[in-house]
Amino acid sequence: MAFSVNTNASALSALLNLNTTTKDLEVTQTHINTGLKIATAKDNAAIFSIAQKLRADLRGFNAVKQSLDRSVSTSDIALAAASSISDLLIQMKEKAVAAADAGLDNTSRTALNEDFKALRDQISIIVANAEFNGTNLIDGGTDAVVAITNPNATQTITIAHQNLTLGGGNITITAAQAITSQALASAAVGNISVSLAAVSVVLTKFGAGGKSLQSQRVFADKISNTIEIGIGNLVDANMAKESANLQSLQVKQQLGVQALSIANKAPQSILRLFQ
Repeated sequence: MAFSVNTNASALSALLNLNTTTKDLEVTQTHINTGLKIATAKDNAAIFSIAQKLRADLRGFNAVKQSLDRSVSTSDIALAAASSISDLLIQMKEKAVAAADAGLDNTSRTALNEDFKALRDQISIIVANAEFNGTNLIDGGTDAVVAITNPNATQTITIAHQNLTLGGGNITITAAQAITSQALASAAVGNISVSLAAVSVVLTKFGAGGKSLQSQRVFADKISNTIEIGIGNLVDANMAKESANLQSLQVKQQLGVQALSIANKAPQSILRLFQ
């Protein structure tokens, strides 16, 4: 056994092991504090890069869901408004058919006309109020719903604008339409029938578009959840394992300190050789 006061190999070895344990302990404590086993590119550059890309996709899908939510609300309002207009047209047809009766007296036809005009004017009110977030799909404008469906904003679902104003592209009844005579009432019946058929087509388009938006919204939620779970699998720390490692390294550190203390005392035994 060699004795030296210049070099304490045992102490150096103990110090090296203690430093290694301390470094491992710091890493474990960081994992516990952050909840992440890979918090920076230093931990694992490849996995961190993958996780960052997934995080970007996740943020993109958050924007997709917001776009779809706005679009669903806009289309729902347009669909509700178109349904109400269809109901009004049905009631107007009843008044017009009654007024087209050749045997009807003028007083009764006048009363029917008042009801007819009230129903007619409600269509304009509904159209004016069928707006969400500044978008109106059924007025005289050109607004359309365009919802993004992927995180790169390269894919969309579009619901086209449909003009449901009086005298517009789908409703042939005008703002001045009346049923004050048998001839006018008969003409109104024809216009209403054409308008009802056109509004039915509009309802089909809005209904199909709204269903597509809702389906895509559900899918976006599923994709977002899957991505979030995937990110967690890549970078999240296993807290049970980290807790066990923490306790183990703390004990190991304490023993390392004791071992270093013992190793530092070893050179003192050389003094006994000179006693």
